[in-house]
Amino acid sequence: MRILLCNDDGYFAPGIEQLAHALRGVAEVTVVAPERDRSGASNSLTLDRPLSLKRAANGFYYVNGTPTDCVHLAVTGMLDELPDMVISGINNGANMGDDTIYSGTVAAATEGFLLGIPSLAISLCSRGGENFVTAARVARELVARLQRRSLREPVLLNVNVPDVPHAQLGALVVTRLGKRHKAEPVVRTLSPRQETVFWIGAAGEAEDAGEGTDFYAVHNNQVSITPLQIDLTHSAQLPLVRDWLRQ
Repeated sequence: MRILLCNDDGYFAPGIEQLAHALRGVAEVTVVAPERDRSGASNSLTLDRPLSLKRAANGFYYVNGTPTDCVHLAVTGMLDELPDMVISGINNGANMGDDTIYSGTVAAATEGFLLGIPSLAISLCSRGGENFVTAARVARELVARLQRRSLREPVLLNVNVPDVPHAQLGALVVTRLGKRHKAEPVVRTLSPRQETVFWIGAAGEAEDAGEGTDFYAVHNNQVSITPLQIDLTHSAQLPLVRDWLRQ
């Protein structure tokens, strides 16, 4: 089995190192990741300049672009054979609810999915990042499960793992995305040169976090697995908009 690994925290991040270490025993692993932290890059592609591909001392490849750039470059130009799976992570922090719209971690997996490859995004739900080994073990278990029995159609899975020792994990549960409250306002401050600058405000707290959501699962020490889709069509509003145009 050939697995392409990516992330949005950068090729030097501890999460991707743990992930690569855990998967090398079950697959041929290639790492292509951004040269720096590109959290929040979403699905952006770099179209205004060329990309460079370099190799670090540990064998990881890195690109001066976005997570989506990394997967696109690897699959469409770098690798001699298509990977059997794309895995993005392990992200340092949760990617639940509305986070998935902005997440570079989810975007890298999405690019793999759009290119026809089963893909998985995996995140450790804490900024402390104490138990990357737990998330790496979960990733390995999911890969082994897919090796034993593949899903019958292309799949994009968003996996969120509580930041606890593996022995404290509950079940693996299939969830839907929850929803956050509106984000906090931007923070206005002065630079050392007395220039006005702004920091993007913190994400809002969970609003829809009831049973069945990713927020609920992680809060209860369960591994949240959410199948995602790319079709953004608001199907329920098609008749509404048609009627509006007729008026």
